[in-house]
Parts: sequence; structure tokens; C-alpha cells
Amino acid sequence: MKRYIIIAFLAFGTATLSDAAEKIVKVKHRYMNIPVSQQVDRKPMSMWVGKNEVCRFVIRLTDSKPEYWVFQDMQQWHNKTIKLRYEGSEQALNSIVWADSIMGQSQMYREKERPQYHFTSRRGWINDPNGMIYYNGYYHLFYQHNPYEREWENMHWGHAVSKDMVHWEEWPDALHPDTIGTIFSGTSVVDHHNTAGFATSGQIPPLVAFYTADHPQGQRQCMAYSVDGGKTFTKYQGNPIINSKARWNSNDTRDPKVFWHAKSGHWVMVLNERDGHSFYTSDNLKDWEYRSHLTGFWECPDLFELPVEGTDIRKWVLWGASGTYAIGQFDGYQFIPDGPKLMNMNGTGYAAQTFGAMPQGDKRVVKMTWGRMNFDKTPFNGVMLLPQEQTLKQTSQGIRLFSKPVKEVEDLCERVLFKTGAPMTADEANALLAAFADNDQLRIKATLRLTYAVDAGLSYNGERLLTYDMNGNLLNGSFYSPDEPDSMLLHCDVYIDKSVVEGFIDDGAFSFSMKRDMNRNSHEGYRFWGRELFIETLEVYKVKGV
Repeated sequence: MKRYIIIAFLAFGTATLSDAAEKIVKVKHRYMNIPVSQQVDRKPMSMWVGKNEVCRFVIRLTDSKPEYWVFQDMQQWHNKTIKLRYEGSEQALNSIVWADSIMGQSQMYREKERPQYHFTSRRGWINDPNGMIYYNGYYHLFYQHNPYEREWENMHWGHAVSKDMVHWEEWPDALHPDTIGTIFSGTSVVDHHNTAGFATSGQIPPLVAFYTADHPQGQRQCMAYSVDGGKTFTKYQGNPIINSKARWNSNDTRDPKVFWHAKSGHWVMVLNERDGHSFYTSDNLKDWEYRSHLTGFWECPDLFELPVEGTDIRKWVLWGASGTYAIGQFDGYQFIPDGPKLMNMNGTGYAAQTFGAMPQGDKRVVKMTWGRMNFDKTPFNGVMLLPQEQTLKQTSQGIRLFSKPVKEVEDLCERVLFKTGAPMTADEANALLAAFADNDQLRIKATLRLTYAVDAGLSYNGERLLTYDMNGNLLNGSFYSPDEPDSMLLHCDVYIDKSVVEGFIDDGAFSFSMKRDMNRNSHEGYRFWGRELFIETLEVYKVKGV
């Protein structure tokens, strides 16, 4: 292998002259396995097919014993000749292993902290869900992904598909960083009427992805399209399609949410810009016109319409990454809130997005959310919370957003305990829970009756999973009050998945998520606690892994 003096680009920044290794490979195997050590500094690597750079990233490539292996799925370049350029040693570049399996695959999903029924990536970091849509027979989940490390960097769009939103199969990364920037969050749409002109005769309607290209010179909006069912994407030659830095004098212009607004007959983009969400419109997905702006939101906008259950009323819901939302009206150009921002979740959830389309006849609005959880000493990091159906209900406080797991999640659950009738003391309920002390894949549904205005809840091995302080109306530290202010009841539905916990209160009026402490020495199992606490109903389900 030869060594060259080449121009390399450090994370899309300034070009620097350095001694770099280069290797030419005919792709005959499915995976390029890369040994990684967190003790090694990141250095740039790029991959070329002919004269075209197809991806670029930084990597902690080690030429000694790796802490873990990451990989690049090479199937789209099978039988092609590629060139690897690495701003490091030739010895390190030669440590890459080409194979038809992933290094360490036999231990995958057996790691100590690996969730068993929440989605995690096989390798690497994940954060925001992106571009979620039902298309060509699959639910598609794209997500912010660093395939080369367990920490944030190298933002790609990872890609997984499912038939039921529960069992996921990872496909190769959909979008790779390029000279315009790394691939930040966004959305996707099906262009049924070919308004952008990307489909030719006989092709299925194109899937069009919108994303933010992040670059030191500013964040700009771009798009790519697929005409093969989402397997591969072609980036639009006219990128970027929106560069709004001058309007806002800010680099914070990102995370486009795009959808078709039927009443006004045009596409709408909601884009977070500096201090809130902006609204743009387009007839062809390429040319966008700024329309309005609403302050007070940050990152990852979503906007969707829902009926209010039991009424003829329909309302629009707008939210930002933190989970705060507003209910109001949208005419295709401007969102007008009916009242203040609201909140119905706490914990690790961030950057939730809803599926841009559902199967024909399925009118549900379903979100998925990134769980900001750090998994200790693993080759993966980050998790997606369970898919959740969104509904609007009339409450004593007004119209509110409810969220609870989709019915497909229930197919994983096998009920193994059901107790109702005379209320049980906490000790009596705990005696029943003792049979499940060693099971960390459970669903526990219970109705708690408090008799004192003090805290009570559910713990596992001494760690509090659910804490409700009626005196301060705090549920796991956030304000929550039942719809009936004098109620002493709390209806809980708690999912425990090895290292991840999610809970849904009062049929989804409030939800929470948390990362379990896996290093606790206690083995006391599941316990209800609280001063003269009673359990009116108790159900326990074993939950299958996926």
C-alpha cells in the first residue's frame, strides 16, 4: 500500500495538509469491521468510489486491542472498488477486518445493559428519531446516528424498518455526511403526486427526506430522495434548499418537519430558527417561501392535527424537542395557540417525532422519542422509547394531550398475575411481587390508593421507579395533578426493560422515562411503599424481547 501527502478535511472544517494512509479495496464482503478504542484520538477518514466521495467521518481507529468493534454495511457498494483515506497510520488502516459478519456479533444484544424490547442500534450512538413514515409496506425509522463510536459525532441518518413498530430490522445508513455538512435531524414525506419530479414513469412514488446539513459556516436545509423503497437515497443537486442564516443572524436553523396541508393545497415546513418555530410553504418541495414565526420553542418541531375524543372538535398540536406543546389552530401559514404551553412527560425523553404517514385506514398519530440514556461500557448508546399513540381529550383543565404505548406493544405482554377485589396493603401486594424479583422484563399495572398526602410509589432493588408526592403534586419530580383534584387514586402502567423504565399515568395523561442503575447490590425485588398505601388492582405481565 502506498502512502501519500493529501488534503484532508477535518469534520467539514478547514483543510489541512498531513501525512495520510490510503488503501484501495474491491468490496467482496458485507461488512467493514473497524476496531475502536476510546483512548485513541479521533482522526478523519473518507471513502471514495471513483472520483466521488461517498462518506466522511472521524474515527478512533486503533491498531492494538480494541475496546469494541463498529462496522460499515457495504452492500450498496458490493463488487465496486473503493478507496479509503485515513489521516493516521498505515498500520491502523490495515487493522480493519472485512467479513460477512459483524465482529462480536455472537454477544450482540446480550450485553449487561442492553434493553430487550426497546430499539437500540447494533453499534454506535443514536439520538433524535428522524423521517418516520409508513412507506412501501414498512414503518421506517431514521435516526441521528454515529455508526463509528458510542459517543456523539459524525451525524448520519441511521435506518431501521418494521412491520409493527415493535420488531425492527436495521438497514444500512441512509444518509452520510458530505461537503455541505453532517446530517442533522429532519423528516420525510411520500411525494404521491411527484410534485418534485424525482420519479420517472413506472416508479413508485418517491420518498423524500428533508434534513439539516450542519457546517461551521451555518446550518442549511437539504433534501434527498429514494425511488427504490427507501433502500438508497440520492441527494438533490440543488442543495441547500433553504439558507436562512441571514434572516436570523444565527447558526441555529434546523430540524425541518414537512407535511402536505390538504386544505391549503401545499407543502408545509416547520423549521426551528433561533428562538422558535418558523413556517414555510412550497408547491414542489424545492422552492420554499417563509410565512410566519412563533417564538418560545427549541429544536425538533412537530405539528399535527387530532380530533378531541367524543366531540366534533379538531385541534392542531405543536411541540418542540423538550416535550412542551401548545394546542391551537393552523391555517397552512400560521399557528395560533389557544393558550399557554403545556407538558405531559418528564425524564429522559427528548426530540419526539410522529410518523408522517400511517397505513391506509389507520388514523392514529404515533410518536417515537429518543431516550437520553447512557449505557455503561457498551458498544452502543442511546435508546428509542416505546412508540406511543397521541390523543386529545377534554379534561377539567381543558383539552390535553394524552400518550400511551401503541396496541402493538401489548402483543409482547403475557399476563401472569391479576389481582382485584378487596384493596391490598403494600405488604400483601409485595408478597405477590416477590415471585418476579429476578425478572427485569416486566409490565406492572396497578391502581394505588393513598391515604395520606405524602409520597408513595414503586421501587425495584431499592431504586425508586415511581414516586408520587401528593403534598407537592410531584410525580418523579415534575408537577402532576389528577383530573379530579381531590382524587387519592393513581393509575400506573410501568414498563421495565432491563435497564430502561417507562411509566404511563392515568391512561396516558402523564408519562416518564428513566435509566435504571444496574450496579445496585440490593436484591429485594419489586416493592410498593408509602404510608398506609393500598393497592386496589394489580396486574403483572412478562414482556417478550424483540
